Amino acid sequence: MIISLCNEVLRDMSFAEQCSFVSALGYRGMEVAPFTLDEEPHLIPVAKRAEWRQLAEDSGIKITGLHWLLLTPAGLSVTTADDSVRYRTLEVMRGLVELCADLGGSVLVHGSPKQRLIADEEDREEGRKRAEDVFAEIAREAEAKGVTYCIEPLSQAETNFINNIAEAADLVSRIGNPSFRTMLDTKAASLSETESIPNLIREWLPKGVIGHVHVNDRNLRAPGQGEDLFAPVFRALTECGYDGVVSVEPFDYFPDGKSAASRAIGYIQGILETIEG
Repeated sequence: MIISLCNEVLRDMSFAEQCSFVSALGYRGMEVAPFTLDEEPHLIPVAKRAEWRQLAEDSGIKITGLHWLLLTPAGLSVTTADDSVRYRTLEVMRGLVELCADLGGSVLVHGSPKQRLIADEEDREEGRKRAEDVFAEIAREAEAKGVTYCIEPLSQAETNFINNIAEAADLVSRIGNPSFRTMLDTKAASLSETESIPNLIREWLPKGVIGHVHVNDRNLRAPGQGEDLFAPVFRALTECGYDGVVSVEPFDYFPDGKSAASRAIGYIQGILETIEG
């Protein structure tokens, strides 16, 4: 199991500084939000990608993947009836798949709630079908690049398309490409699922549906900074033989990004030592 940190937590630092700090704390990886790299991250030159990959490797970590994919450039949507917008969105997604592979990452997490929202004036089923077509195409791109593209279930407060793991699993089944899967975000799951997170892991992980995990407290802070208990989560992951990436993704950096990152890795390492010991 690789514990990774989502890099926007340290967005006030240079990329090289992020890598060094993440490594010094004891994380083995860093998950990158593309908007922290460039306003048009899908167009970043190959040489720059190679430079960033080397910076991570020299720091003793790896770039595990990408998340928060479609914040920039503006105006993207996988569900819109506007063919030109949807085509542009697909081109950005293709570029991000290539970016992930070039950086040495293995997984992309598609949250982007606003960019998958089905507008009230549009037919819900048609919007779903348009999104499915986009994801089917991007699954083929991911397969060709040797990475996994994951649709992230998010609560109804954020989006009206894919709100729980069961809905995501249905989409994964319809697309039928092993390079397209879903993932578990503990904050989102705590708000949108009826089952406990450990039970969700035990139900869905053995089915091969979950390709990635984000950990965060429902209070939006890092693990260990709220009332959510994460020992049962890591115990369930361990019992099910999960050996992928678990990324720390707080949204409220309390008291600041460096402190939140430090608190999280110490808390998680303590849990893992107890479980594995």
